[in-house]
Amino acid sequence: MRKLWIAGVLSGLLLLGACGDPSSEPESAPPPPAPAPARTSPSSTTHQRPAATPDADGGANEGADGGAGTRTEAPAKGPSSSPTVLYLGDSLAMENQKVLGGLMRDELKARYTSTPYSGTTPCDYLEGTGKDSLVPPKDKAAALVRTLRPDFVVLQFWGNAWDYTPCMDGIAYDKARDKYFARYTADARRLTDQIAGAADGARPEIVWVLQGPDPMTPDRVRRVNAIYERQAAASGDLLADAGKAVSPASARYTWTQYLPCTAYEREHTPYCTQPGSGRTALHRDDDYLHFCMAPTTTTPKPCPVRSPGILRISRAITGAVAAQLD
Repeated sequence: MRKLWIAGVLSGLLLLGACGDPSSEPESAPPPPAPAPARTSPSSTTHQRPAATPDADGGANEGADGGAGTRTEAPAKGPSSSPTVLYLGDSLAMENQKVLGGLMRDELKARYTSTPYSGTTPCDYLEGTGKDSLVPPKDKAAALVRTLRPDFVVLQFWGNAWDYTPCMDGIAYDKARDKYFARYTADARRLTDQIAGAADGARPEIVWVLQGPDPMTPDRVRRVNAIYERQAAASGDLLADAGKAVSPASARYTWTQYLPCTAYEREHTPYCTQPGSGRTALHRDDDYLHFCMAPTTTTPKPCPVRSPGILRISRAITGAVAAQLD
């Protein structure tokens, strides 16, 4: 069984970028231990209708259009009871964006914009990175803040670093760990400053999403989350511990493919994938990183099927924002 699992993990490395790099052709993946997303040429964010709202079961409706993200143009800023939310991040944000948008609209009456790019890091969303970034200038965090004037900016970055992210200058966890963590720390601070500086009037609250376990480099994720925690504390911003929702209750940084079904999942059977044993799948057998239960593709798009991990993560993020509105 262990050999089969390892084979599945290694084959999954070739597909990790497919959850959402903003188009173009994949390159070969770098060697383990880090799963590399496919590098692509940045493309414009697609202007579309608002992303589909989850149905009564909390799942994504079928028929979502693909693209580098769903840009829902926000109207003029309204009262705080109807917040404007901007969601930025990597391939995990790419797959989450439709379900999160539905929850934000249904539960918070939010005006919601998502502009994720797979394979990205905080430095990709910094202004000044230009051609050395997977994110085009118009979709940088500060540019979007000036245009949309959001109340909340949700940032979700798993910890990409390798050569597929040009703005990291080749700094990778497996090659230069101290430089990797120092760079993430500095970029988290710079991104916070640029978002604050771009605000017209009230500064948006930043929500740093804490990541779930990684079976290959568990300490890396723990330390990346600690960077986000320190930055949020230093700037008075927020945390959404979405990673806790996809971790064992007694082992926050222990990776698992399955968890016991929640009460909600038991009541909504598509989300309790193994009702006989009372557990549900968070990952596919061939992809230990992403939470979408559909196979990865080379076309960037939100996850098209009901996926327990995505719903858990999206509920945690929505809850963190909702707590600030009470």
